[in-house]
This record gives sequence, structure tokens and C-alpha cells, in this order.
Amino acid sequence: MGDQSSPRLSSVAVFFYVFLPFALGHYLSSLLRNVNAVLAPNLVGSLALTPGQLGLLTSAFFFAFALVQLPVGIALDRYGPRKVQLVLMLLAAIGALLFARGQGFGQLVLARAIMGCGLGGCFMSAVKAISTWIAPGKLPSVHGYLIAIGGLGAASSTMPVRLVLEHTDWRGLFVLLAALIAASGALIWLFSPRSAAPPPGARSPMLASILSVYRTPAFRATTSLILLPHAIFFGIQGLWIGRWLSDVARFPDDAVAYLLYLSMAAVIFGAIAVGMITEWAGKRGVAPLEVAGAGIALFVLVQVAFVFGYKPSFQLLSVLFTLVGTITGIEYAIVAQSMPRELTGRAATCLNLLIFVGAFLVQAGFGLVVGLWQPDGGGRYPAVAYQVGFGLLVLLQLPGLIGYARRRFAGTRSARAGSAPAEIEEAHTPA
Repeated sequence: MGDQSSPRLSSVAVFFYVFLPFALGHYLSSLLRNVNAVLAPNLVGSLALTPGQLGLLTSAFFFAFALVQLPVGIALDRYGPRKVQLVLMLLAAIGALLFARGQGFGQLVLARAIMGCGLGGCFMSAVKAISTWIAPGKLPSVHGYLIAIGGLGAASSTMPVRLVLEHTDWRGLFVLLAALIAASGALIWLFSPRSAAPPPGARSPMLASILSVYRTPAFRATTSLILLPHAIFFGIQGLWIGRWLSDVARFPDDAVAYLLYLSMAAVIFGAIAVGMITEWAGKRGVAPLEVAGAGIALFVLVQVAFVFGYKPSFQLLSVLFTLVGTITGIEYAIVAQSMPRELTGRAATCLNLLIFVGAFLVQAGFGLVVGLWQPDGGGRYPAVAYQVGFGLLVLLQLPGLIGYARRRFAGTRSARAGSAPAEIEEAHTPA
């Protein structure tokens, strides 16, 4: 197993006692992160929210999620995922209950931030638990299954949520979600095995060591290309695709929920496809960063299509955005392969911090841009508002793409001359 000081478990025991309980937490985290895409009409109708308020309300989850990344990472190293997840899931359950009882915009923002804090450790806790009990050779495939379960959680935030809303309102939904979150924490506490305590001399990563991640050329080369698209993928997927389908495409709520279900489900297939394409390309000498470069270019082209807004392609675009956007998940693997092994854990934490801060800014900022226009009598905002929003996102991503292309060209030219720039070499070469 991954931790030689821990007693061995059978594969069946690892699946039921380690993978499933922690994967359930990640599933619920993904569901709560994306559920406002379907609930937006209900929230706007109940509280008369502006697009800016709706964006800020939804993005509060990302902001709180980002804030807890470093403390949660330190706590996981010190106390282990079993104890940490029990506390965090109970906190998230309290946040869901507060959201169900919230009467005003400020109360709902606070409640959603509490949910973000509580659910901020689900993915990292799952990764740490899996890494402790599963052999290193099986980790890539198991991590893929974990990401697919996150995609299932995102898909469950669409049509299944609409079905639940036929029997209760959004407040009742959050009471139900609070119970499920608390139950997930209890399952982890009751069934997941206790891991060995860290050695007495083990020390949590300090600020200086975390800063060393940001100074690494490979980290900068990777994030300059992928970080902003990754944040845009999370920020737009979790709210504004649904509003775009409602306001611009003029689809009814049931059709929006169905298209969101298809687009969220596309995350599952996209994650699997990215892994297969990257492995296929690697056998032919194509580095993962080059795969990412092609994928990010395609992702930006999909956003350009939103700007021009050809009506017959509206359904296709909503699904393509999430299907192609899953390429951004390759960021974790590229950083892990291209950095010194002693920095990979801290690099993942730093990535989470940057990605979710970026997603908060994207989700809130997009709402502010849309809110610059006046809605029609039905509360729908004009297509030009969304066209300007997507156009700004495209412009923000172009410098990263152009910078990558320039480094790629410089690396090719240097390679022909017998040497490659250090930044390119580190970003392409596994550690």
C-alpha cells in the first residue's frame, strides 16, 4: 500500500471503506458547487437578485473554497483525512441549513461561504486517503474514477435537482442536502480506517516552501497557459451557462435543466478522453503540455462561438463548453510530472488556491458585466450582454495562448540549435 506504516487492506475493503466514503464527499461538493445553475430562476424569483448579486452569491463558494486550501492541506498532514473531513462536513451541513433558512442576500452569501469552507477539503482529503491506502501504480486510474464521480455530482445538480423541486422548494432541497452532507461525514468517521500518525519530526509546509512552488519555472509555464481557462471553466460552468441558455437561447427551465445535465455529464466523458488522448500522444513523443496547448486553443474557440452566437448551435455549444473545458484538468498532472517530487503536494494545494480564487473572480465579474444592461419584461438580459462577457474572457486568455506559442516556437528553434530554454524543458520533462 501507499503507506508502509499502515496495516494492509484488501482491494474490496479499500473500495468500500476508503474510496466510496471519500468519493461521496467529493460528489456532494461538486453537486453544491454547480447547483445554482439550475436554482438561479428560483433564487432570482424569491429574492429579486440582480446578475451581479447572483454571481457574487454563487461565487462566494469559490472564494471560501480557496481560502481554506492551505489550512486544510496542513490539517490533513497533521490530523489525517478521517478527522478533518468529519469536522469539515459538519460545517458544510450547517452552511446548507443556514442557506435553507436565509431570508436576505447577505445571509445567503454567508451561508454559501460556510458551505465552501466545509466542502473545500473534499477532493484533497479523498486524494490523501486514496494515496495512503492504494498502491502507487494504481493511483492514476483511481484518481480518474474520482474525477468522474465529481462529474456525476455536477450532473446530479441538473435534472435530478429539477425532479426534487417538483416535490419541494429550494429551501427544502438544501435541508435534504444538509442531511446528506452530515451523513457523508459520519460514514467517513465510522468506516474509513485510521491511518498511522505522522512522524514526530514531520513539519507542515511553511510559507517559504509554498512560495518556492510559485518560483518554479515549470509551475509558471503551466499555469500561464492553463490557470485562467481552468478558472473560467469552473466559474462559467457552475452558473452562467444555464443563465445563457435561459436569457439568450430562450429555452424553458426544463430544457435548460436537460441541457445542463448533458453538459455536466460531458465532464465524465471529457475526463476519460483527456486521459486517453494524453496517453496516446505520449507514446508518440507529444508532451502533455502540448496536448494542453491544443486543447486550450479549442476551448477558446468554443468561447468565440458564444460571442458570435449562431442560434442553431446553442444546444451544441452548451455541451461543448464543458466537454472541451475538461482539458484544463490536465494541469494537475503536468505540474506533478514536471516539478521536484518534494514539491508536488504543495503544488496541488497552490493550484487549488489559484484556480478557485480565479473562479470566484470570473463568476462574480461575469455577473457584473451582464448587469450593465437592463432586462426585458421577463427578466431576461440581452444577448449582447453575454457576448461582451464572453468576449472579455477570450481577450483575457489570449496572452497565455500567445505566450505559450512563443515559448513553443523558441523551444523548437533552440532544440534545433542543440539546447532548450530551461522553462520549456522543465515544463515538458517528467521529474
